[in-house]
Amino acid sequence: MIRFLHIEYLYALVFLPVMIALFWAFGRARARARSRFGQDAILERMAEQASRTKRNVKFILLLCSTALLLVALAQPQIGTRLEEVKQEGVDIFIALDVSLSMKAEDIKPNRLEKAKFEIRNLVGRLAGDRLGLVVFAGEAYTQFPLTTDYSAANMFLDVVDVDVAPVPGTSIGAAIQRAVESFDLKETTTKVLVIISDGEETEGDAFESAADAAKQGVLIYTIGLGSPAGAPIPVYDASGRQTDFKRDREGNVVVTKLDEPGLEKIATIGNGKYFRGTNAQDELDEIYKNINSLQKREFGVKQFTDYEERYQFFLFPAILLLIAELLLTENKVAWLTKWNPLRKPGEVEA
Repeated sequence: MIRFLHIEYLYALVFLPVMIALFWAFGRARARARSRFGQDAILERMAEQASRTKRNVKFILLLCSTALLLVALAQPQIGTRLEEVKQEGVDIFIALDVSLSMKAEDIKPNRLEKAKFEIRNLVGRLAGDRLGLVVFAGEAYTQFPLTTDYSAANMFLDVVDVDVAPVPGTSIGAAIQRAVESFDLKETTTKVLVIISDGEETEGDAFESAADAAKQGVLIYTIGLGSPAGAPIPVYDASGRQTDFKRDREGNVVVTKLDEPGLEKIATIGNGKYFRGTNAQDELDEIYKNINSLQKREFGVKQFTDYEERYQFFLFPAILLLIAELLLTENKVAWLTKWNPLRKPGEVEA
């Protein structure tokens, strides 16, 4: 397999026919000028040492060296060498709460955006660890599976909002179960689940799910976003203007509160730690420091094709041709002129 690192230089090859046309046109113009100046036979005797053949050869050498230099500048590469890279790290699943309560603004700009900001920072620090994302509200969904393609992870994270999980509610238990199912439990890698939520469990049994996950070797960390005092959930129109706060059926403003005790208990059951989310601190950074202290194990072998540079195969011949063109004069070679079997008796070489 061959590729060019700077293919744009190959476009300049279209000028080679232009060089040929110009060389031919200048030769014709020189011949016409010579015929106007005097008789061809007399002019040839006056410049009997000049060789038209060698002039053509010099041009061909220049043309070939130019073509080879352009190909060398394009940096041809051949992918023939396969390498195996062993990767070490831990498997990290993040379970992100996308219920409507995550739109509360007791953490700026709101709970959900704060969580996404921290996840992006975490992605930027990962090196060899596999990352996956589960989003949940009333039900849980895998946004992307475990991967080391961090650019793709950021793309999937960008589109996360409260509408990606259509079932309302908050089911931390479902999120834990979904993450555990997404781990390859046969692998011996360290498995970590980070739950980011305000902790208002309205569906399922999170404690039972956390206990089942712990039995299968999954460490659970939790990050609580929000305030125990609670905050209303703003409602915005299509133009981004706040029109009201979310209200219940009786017309009362809904206040969403952080359930710290519940999140702390989940982390304890999962043999992990609980972190309280704030505007200033990066809680995922603290968790990642904890994760890095864990024993990292080899989880796979990544095989890829490495491209080797081949520009030298074109550069060296180009340099040799240029040197030959510079050293070659336009004078005739006396012994070659005498030896030339194609020359007729009494004919002077052109």
